[in-house]
Amino acid sequence: MSSENEEHIPDEQGSAGKSRSETPADGHLRPPSRAGSLTFYGGTLGALAPFALFLIGVAWLGLSGAPDERGFWPVLLAALTLGLLLARDRGEYSNVIVEGMSQPIVMIMVMAWILAGVLGVLMNASGFIEALVWLAGQMGVAGPGYVAAAFLICAVVSTATGTSLGTILLCSPLLYPAGGLLGADPVILIGAILGGATFGDNISPVSDTTIASSATQGADLGGVVRSRLKYALPAAAIALVVYMLLGAADPSTASATSETAASAASGLQGSPRGLPMLLAPALVLALLLTGRRLIEGLLFGILAATIIGLALGLLLPAQLLFIDTENFRAAGLILDGMERGVGVSIFTILLMGLVAGLEASGILDRLVEFARKRTHSPRGAELWIFGTMSAAVLLITHSAVAILTVGGFTRETGEAFGIHRYRRANILDITSCTYPFLLPFYIPTIVAASTTAGAAAFGMPRITPLAAGLFNFHSWALLVVLLFAIITGFGRNAGE
Repeated sequence: MSSENEEHIPDEQGSAGKSRSETPADGHLRPPSRAGSLTFYGGTLGALAPFALFLIGVAWLGLSGAPDERGFWPVLLAALTLGLLLARDRGEYSNVIVEGMSQPIVMIMVMAWILAGVLGVLMNASGFIEALVWLAGQMGVAGPGYVAAAFLICAVVSTATGTSLGTILLCSPLLYPAGGLLGADPVILIGAILGGATFGDNISPVSDTTIASSATQGADLGGVVRSRLKYALPAAAIALVVYMLLGAADPSTASATSETAASAASGLQGSPRGLPMLLAPALVLALLLTGRRLIEGLLFGILAATIIGLALGLLLPAQLLFIDTENFRAAGLILDGMERGVGVSIFTILLMGLVAGLEASGILDRLVEFARKRTHSPRGAELWIFGTMSAAVLLITHSAVAILTVGGFTRETGEAFGIHRYRRANILDITSCTYPFLLPFYIPTIVAASTTAGAAAFGMPRITPLAAGLFNFHSWALLVVLLFAIITGFGRNAGE
């Protein structure tokens, strides 16, 4: 997953002037590494047990159609409790998980989700979705064409900004509801939005994973990005074709349970009144492109959306915030938007605590050492790099941190077998852009699913994280292309 671009970025030779734990490639300071500071009853199995409980619980909820990320809270609490019971030093375990939860990157993500929720609610209430429908009608885009367009839009935004999460938060609340009025299949549409966000995370020169993968391998960013096109573009082409083939809504299963949805569907032509609201997300994008931070961009986006909406009569002051005297509480669009970010925020905080406990056990360091001793050929080296990186991503659940963890092993092993630095960086980055965008217990799939809430008025159901990842055809295609390249040697002899 990608975070916003910050000032503290390693140079192209991988030297950032600080240790890995102090200044990672995504630019957000973290506490010093505590790898090996925790031991558990049962050894390695004891250290893995909390995470295994979490994965089993989330898989069960995902397969059962868990309605939202709130269902994961009890599972994470249970996993943390198990970790506490198995830790030999429970005081140290408590300190480790609190440090993991309190990292600046965690708070940045929480703030971003809250602000993105507010911006999405303001945009929807102003009639922007109806304006998108009107615009799509003028351009003759509907059904599969709209799904393909959503994929391309998100690919452009994510490539320009380097942030997959920012792309999902910015685009999904706007593009997903409109799909209900344009005949798009809901799960295919959210899969296309997630796939477009994946594209930029993989290919953008300002993505944290691109920076981390190139820096750890001593490779220049420009060369890495150019060499990555041979993998990214075929995967994107495959995904685009599949989205076009499967993107039409199934009339037999289309939602017709709500009078509001039926009313919205009858207004298929939409209205251009809300088009000026496009300036708000455009401002956010412009700020990101000029190197501003995601939080700053979202705050200015909210301010712009409020001013434009009030000035044009698309929003009323009373809608923004009012006192509900009947229920003795404050209410309004701003609070509605903030509440949308609560579920995923608490999930993230708890998950980062769980991951911190796993990292402190030293398991990841032992995994890298295990792979180092079993590499005997270029193809075998690449398979071990892929396998070790896969394990690191699955265990850490944060792409850039996983790349930093495996980066040293990858560089050492690759150099020993003559594997070009670009190719090494590509294997690391492409692997990191698969699992987090496919599996239901990762932040990108959780966030994508959470952005589908509130679209029932447009005939669009809330999608589960499992379904969102399952229909991200771009990440599936990336995985296939990468394995094909490793097994056949495609690109290896060319040095990239």
